[in-house]
Formats: sequence, C-alpha cells, structure tokens
Amino acid sequence: PALQLPRPSQHAELNQTIGLTKISVSYSRPGVKGRTIWGDLVPYDKVWRTGANEATHFTVSTDVKLNGQPLSAGSYSLHTIPTKGNWTIIINKVADQWGSYSYKESEDVLRVSVTPAPHEPTEWMQFSFTDIAVDRGVLALDWDRLRVPIEITVDTIGHAMSAARAAMASLDAKDAGTARRCAQ
Repeated sequence: PALQLPRPSQHAELNQTIGLTKISVSYSRPGVKGRTIWGDLVPYDKVWRTGANEATHFTVSTDVKLNGQPLSAGSYSLHTIPTKGNWTIIINKVADQWGSYSYKESEDVLRVSVTPAPHEPTEWMQFSFTDIAVDRGVLALDWDRLRVPIEITVDTIGHAMSAARAAMASLDAKDAGTARRCAQ
C-alpha cells in the first residue's frame, strides 16, 4: 500500500443549504505559522488558489448570484486576486486544478469584486457561512486578520414554485395533501 502521511494544510469541506440550493466548498487550510500572509506568502495582484494544495472547489446545485452577478449551477474552482484594497473573486470552469498553476483566465465564468474587512486572528484559513436567510447568505473566507465576504443569493421562491408546479402537474386527484402543501 502507498504511504499516507498528514498534509501540513489539512483538507476541509463546508456544506450549506440556502433555501433549496446546496452549496459546497472543498479546500485545504494553510496556517499562518508566524508568517506574513498578505503581500508576502500570498502575493498581492496575482491569482491565488485560495487555500493550499489543490485550488478551492466550489459547487452550487442551482443558479445563484455572487455579489449580484449570475452563476449557473455547477462545479468550479474558486480563485482570488488579493490586493491591498478590493479583491477579485474568480469562478473558473476547470473545477479540478492543482493550485493556480494551470489556471487560465480564458476559462473564467465569473469575476466579482469584494471588500475585505479586518477580522479576529484566524490561524488556520477557513470558510464559513454567515448571515444565512432563506434566499441568501455570505460565504466568508477568514485567515490571519482578514475576512473576505462573498454574498450569495438564490431564487428560493422561484425554485419552490417550480417544484410546486411540477408536483401539481403530476398530482393524483385523490391526493389533497400535496395540493395543500403546494398552496402553503
């Protein structure tokens, strides 16, 4: 058998449902380890894999909006361009990449600008969901003393209405329960 040893930057997965939309983020968690992160370990103005090892993997089960910009359902890689000011969030259609070494801008499907904010010290980079509601949430990247928020909105009412219409179209005339649930 192949020798397996722990990676210095451990793998993590984050899953969240917003309304009827499943969102997952798979990434590796580098540590600060006493290093200068922003502008040094992670250079400014260059594409970053947004983690360690493989590029961060981002999947949405339905169409969503990131900071107001549309993104189709699917699996992608998530990269960023850190700067001293606003950051660029990049969604790239090549989901499985090692780092950002083979990244090609021509494969981008979406770029949005976000404004990082100071945050409590975070030794191990992490993603989390904050400000969750039935139709929106914030995907937050925390590392070192910075938080990078990405607003995600979903059309929960549209998805629910579509599901209700499909259920009603195939409804047995004697099934009052489904009709009642759809009406609610």
